[in-house]
Amino acid sequence: MNFKIFENLADQIEDIPEGSIVSKTIENNDAYKTVIFGFDTGQELSEHQTPMHAMIYFVSGEMDLSLGGEASVAKPGTWVHMEPSLPHSVKAKEPAIMLLVMVK
Repeated sequence: MNFKIFENLADQIEDIPEGSIVSKTIENNDAYKTVIFGFDTGQELSEHQTPMHAMIYFVSGEMDLSLGGEASVAKPGTWVHMEPSLPHSVKAKEPAIMLLVMVK
């Protein structure tokens, strides 16, 4: 099979326990790694960097987003591309799901 399809990405996160972040790798190959995250309200990934290009797609919920020190709010449908070494962070304003793709 030369394709993979998810009719509803949010279904990949079955449950987000209270006060938690859950993640699931849905693809990992020589070219990229794709991870889906579920955040409970108030949960965050504090500021960090990655040595590779990365893209985030916000599937559900609202999140505070910081990219290189610029703050914004990510809503369902928001898509972000980040250059390597860009400082970034996310914090869930409500239960939220996001998809991360890291290009190797």
